[in-house]
Amino acid sequence: MQIKSKENKPKYLDGRKIKVAIVVARWNGEITEALLQESLATLEKCKFDTKNIKVISVAGSVEIPFALHKLAQSKKYDFLVALGCVIRGDTPHFDYVCKMAQEGVLKVMIEDNMPVGFGILTVNNLEQAKQRIHVGGEATLAGLELCFLD
Repeated sequence: MQIKSKENKPKYLDGRKIKVAIVVARWNGEITEALLQESLATLEKCKFDTKNIKVISVAGSVEIPFALHKLAQSKKYDFLVALGCVIRGDTPHFDYVCKMAQEGVLKVMIEDNMPVGFGILTVNNLEQAKQRIHVGGEATLAGLELCFLD
């Protein structure tokens, strides 16, 4: 797999020796399962060994940061991926869940010094979520790329 760096130079992402844990929410499972499949397909393209991939399932997007934190503290992984889907409803609950998930993931990245690919969709409806399934793979590549920072 090849991506372009900021300097527009190719950067090859070889995952053969890298360990990753993916935390995926069960809420809105049709979408999160599709995000997970995109993530796993990306890891396969990057030559990841399946024994170096761990998938953790949690109830919803609010629970993702706690699972990420525990995984980061274990020091067993080179990077993590957060996959979830929050769909706007008629109450302010959407805003609270989005804020908690986003701030929690950021806290893990900064305080635990752990790269995290952010693949939590925050959308207005199911159709928007379906159009953004590709984010599972993009978040995985973003997290993987952070492993190569000098």
